[in-house]
Amino acid sequence: MEGNKKQRQKKTNNGKVVVERPRRSVRLQAKTPTQKQKSKEEDIEDIVKWGFSGDETQKIRESLLEWYDHNKRDLPWRYTNTAESEEEETKRAYGVWVSEVMLQQTRVQTVIQYYNRWMEKWPTLQHLSLASLEEVNEMWAGLGYYRRARFLLEGARMIVAKGSGFPKTVSALQKIQGIGDYTAGAIASIAFKEVVPVVDGNVIRVIARLRAISANPKESVTVKKLWKLAAQLVDPIRPGDFNQALMELGATVCTSLNPSCISCPASGHCRALSIFRHDSLVLVTDFPLKGVRVKQRQDFSAVCVVELLGGQRTSEGSQIDSREVLGGLEKIEGRQTNNRFLLVKRPDDGLLAGLWEFPSVLLDGEADLTTRREVIDHFLKNNFGLDTKQTCDIAFRKNVGEFVHIFSHIRLKIYVELLVLDLKGGGNHLSGIQDKATMTWKYVDGKALSSMGLTSSVRKVYTMVQELKQEKLSFSLTPSKKRSRTTRKKNNKSLN
Repeated sequence: MEGNKKQRQKKTNNGKVVVERPRRSVRLQAKTPTQKQKSKEEDIEDIVKWGFSGDETQKIRESLLEWYDHNKRDLPWRYTNTAESEEEETKRAYGVWVSEVMLQQTRVQTVIQYYNRWMEKWPTLQHLSLASLEEVNEMWAGLGYYRRARFLLEGARMIVAKGSGFPKTVSALQKIQGIGDYTAGAIASIAFKEVVPVVDGNVIRVIARLRAISANPKESVTVKKLWKLAAQLVDPIRPGDFNQALMELGATVCTSLNPSCISCPASGHCRALSIFRHDSLVLVTDFPLKGVRVKQRQDFSAVCVVELLGGQRTSEGSQIDSREVLGGLEKIEGRQTNNRFLLVKRPDDGLLAGLWEFPSVLLDGEADLTTRREVIDHFLKNNFGLDTKQTCDIAFRKNVGEFVHIFSHIRLKIYVELLVLDLKGGGNHLSGIQDKATMTWKYVDGKALSSMGLTSSVRKVYTMVQELKQEKLSFSLTPSKKRSRTTRKKNNKSLN
């Protein structure tokens, strides 16, 4: 065979000999592990070569700390770096931990009120360790990302169970449930003055602009190098204050879309700003590289607010008195009934784990009212024995409306319906007493429901139902003559 046109003979099943020509394959050009490593090193070469010099490091430290001392926001979890007892030090570490977890994916102004309520209810690690997951979830309701709350509780229990005090180093903190590199660095540097860096989105943005790093900040190799650069900058005397200064700068001055370079204490050391001054086509906001957003999944859910009229028992076993109810409405001219709402506990794993919600069913896609009612009725019958043909009568049923709730990775369209049921025979099939630790459903009255810590989507559903009831009640209490005139006016407007 000549040159690169190598051929080989191959014998087939029927005995014939054929000449097989080699096929082109991209595998011939595949990189060896050594080549891949070399390629990665070349990709991040710009990060390595722009490391901070000793003189530059010192100037950045001094300018940032001076700026921070005069411009830091007054936040309840910030303390002064004064000598403290071990007890005060531990309390400070606990406060830093709670605040840093709350601040993940949440605005500072929102966190302040949650932090103050949390610390009032559980002022120490020991207090939190004695709380139940349900109590913690209720306190957390509205902040989102509920797994953070569960990790806080589990971590507190782990530290208290060990009995060796609050971990003081990054390596020890990383062994606690739910504490990662960033949170460990924040606690260790701010509470215990360990000279370690912290790297969050704000810090990544500041350092990427200081060094004009165009690499993708989501790449693990890039992140590791950014941690090394952050470690170069940490002030050895005031590590906690410096880390907070760096984060504060990113949050208030070196922002993602509208950085205020003129008021930045580190502008004299910013390569991104220097490049912009020489080439106005390259903006400071071009650093770091913007990642491509992952498209959200579209989901659909049918939610049914099930309200049960008198005569049934609660899941805890207490008897409920029967009251006369008109049209399934809860409030008639100021008179309260003893209606109860059915709540279902979500599974302990997955989205919104362990939280309470109204009965809901995920749909395959957009669905009309008939289809939604069929799946809801099937769910209620199979899980709670609520059969509208045998065990209960429908006192009131109304399609309430729909809305879209956004999660980080899911766009959920929620269809809301109100279903008021009158149980036959006193509802004995639902009178079983559940253990509080394992219960998966319960009944609560309107007052209890209003004070519960519900997720924002569940709260929205309940608000929609209450608004519907108020509208129906207002209409039913309006004199018939006035209603007739109002109806005629509306009809006339629609004709015009």
